[in-house]
Amino acid sequence: MSTGTPTGGPAGADPPSSVQSGGTGQSGATASDRLSPSFGGTAASSIAQMDAMSRLLAENWWAVALRGVFGILFGIIAFVSPAATMLALALVFAGYLLADGVFGIISAVRAARAHERWGLLLAEGVLNILMGVIAALFPVGAVLAFVIVTAAWALLTGGLMVGAAFKLNVGHGRWWLVLSGILSILWGLLLAISPLIGAVVLTWWLGAYAFVFGVLLLILAFRLRGERDRPTGGALAQGA
Repeated sequence: MSTGTPTGGPAGADPPSSVQSGGTGQSGATASDRLSPSFGGTAASSIAQMDAMSRLLAENWWAVALRGVFGILFGIIAFVSPAATMLALALVFAGYLLADGVFGIISAVRAARAHERWGLLLAEGVLNILMGVIAALFPVGAVLAFVIVTAAWALLTGGLMVGAAFKLNVGHGRWWLVLSGILSILWGLLLAISPLIGAVVLTWWLGAYAFVFGVLLLILAFRLRGERDRPTGGALAQGA
């Protein structure tokens, strides 16, 4: 009896240690399982979004190429005939104001028929039409407004292009898209700093911007064309 008691004591003490050790291992595995799916799922989702955007641009490379060609043609015309280019741009701006004013008045009429607030819509439409008429009658005076609008447009589109570039795979021409966006931002900053420069110089700046921007987009388009037929798995591996 006395011999079995000491032997039974340690034998009875072993199972709690084993259970405690097993519980600790199970607890550690549970914590690891809680962490790894969230990080892995986030990375996989980000790569999938990047690959989807890359495939979309690769399938529509021709649209990027056309945009680049039009940019190059506009740049050449701006250098050859700067005065006519600036006059045409001022008239285009006037046409935009007139069209926007007409649509604003239409929106005001529809809002009035629906018994909704229409006063601000009507005021905005009339103001845009007046500004469009002034710009059409005095296109030279509309140059300053055109400079401000162009600067805002270049800054906005440049920022959007830089942001979109980081959702594009490196092999699909990410850095060409970044360079295009940076060029737009620099162009916008130059216009904002010197809004009173001469019309001819402004046209040359615009022509140079359009020409270089078009060349960069053409390079991007042919890079996308080369990646168009690549398998999805290769793009995912390259993005990872």
